[in-house]
Amino acid sequence: MKQLLSLVILLTVLMSCSSVGRNNEKNISLIQNYVEAIENFDHEVMSDLLDDNYLGLGPSFGDSIGKEQAVENWKYNVDNLYEKIDYTRTRNAAITISSGENQGEWVSNWSELYITYKDGRGTVAIWANSIYQIQDDKILKSYTFYNEADALRQLGYVFFNPNDL
Repeated sequence: MKQLLSLVILLTVLMSCSSVGRNNEKNISLIQNYVEAIENFDHEVMSDLLDDNYLGLGPSFGDSIGKEQAVENWKYNVDNLYEKIDYTRTRNAAITISSGENQGEWVSNWSELYITYKDGRGTVAIWANSIYQIQDDKILKSYTFYNEADALRQLGYVFFNPNDL
């Protein structure tokens, strides 16, 4: 009787659990494939992994981009700006948000990136965090954060307050 009661309690607990974590490994693998596509400049794989309704937000407040524009921007950057991109110290964490506006399955990728620019412009090192919402095995939404001013400073740009001129 004790064993039966324990089994009933265990089944009740398991059945009451949501799908939280059910797709974590699959979602992390999806993001790893996306990062690999970025490193390999493979816009076709990138496009395949983005949902048709994809919305990319960031790095600046108010920045947003859809799938078609994101892929076209990436093609332009590969053809004109980037010689090489290396993700190092990459870490991923998966979570399911069970309620609210951003309900769904998410993967956060934080990395140290080295971006080498064409035409001798140099290499920048940045810390970047991208948070991806996954739906139906595609990236539906992303938020990307990194210090744009630091990347530009590493390329030799100088910032000044126009009021000081």
